Amino acid sequence: MQLHDTELFKRIQTHDEEALELLYDRYEKLLFSFCYRMTNNSFLAEEIVQDVFTKLWTKQRNFDETKGKFSSWLLTVTRNAALDKLRKKSVKTYELDERDALHEDPSSVETQVEWKEENEQLQTAMKTLSEEQRGIIELFYFKGMSQTSIAETCGIPLGTVKGRVRLALKHLRTELSSIKERGMQHEQ
Repeated sequence: MQLHDTELFKRIQTHDEEALELLYDRYEKLLFSFCYRMTNNSFLAEEIVQDVFTKLWTKQRNFDETKGKFSSWLLTVTRNAALDKLRKKSVKTYELDERDALHEDPSSVETQVEWKEENEQLQTAMKTLSEEQRGIIELFYFKGMSQTSIAETCGIPLGTVKGRVRLALKHLRTELSSIKERGMQHEQ
C-alpha cells in the first residue's frame, strides 16, 4: 500500500526518516527538473531541491489539505526557494568588485562572472517581450506572485495570465538560445 503524500508529510513532522526518503524518492526528479528549467544550472537545481527537503525536515512547514494538493504546495515551496536562491546569486554577482575578486578563489569568481553574463542575457531577452508579457513574467518569477494574484492585481482573466506566461517563456527560450548562439559565433 502506497502512503498518500499528506500522510508522509505528517510523518516527516514527527521526524520519520523513512517518510522523508519515500517523499524524496517520489518528488526528487520532478523538483530537480523544475529547478533546472528555472536556473539552467544542474548544481544549483540540486542544491535547491536539497534545501527544500532539508526545510521540510528541520522546520515545521504548514501544509493545509483544504487549500490544494500536496504536490502543488511542494512545487510552490520549491519555486519560492529557487527564486530566493536566484535573487541571492544575482545580488552577489552585482556586489562583486575588484577587492572581492582578489580575495575569492578563481572558481568562485568565474561562477559569479557566469551568473552576471547569464543575468545580462536574461535582461536582454526580457526587453524583447511585449510590455504585458514582461510585466507578468516579472510579477510571477521575480516577485513570486501566483498567477491568480496577478490576474486579480492586473484585472485580467486567469486564462490570459497563463497564456501570457506560456508565450513569454516560449519567446524567452528562443531569444536566449539566439543570444547564446550569437555569443558562440562571436567567440570563434
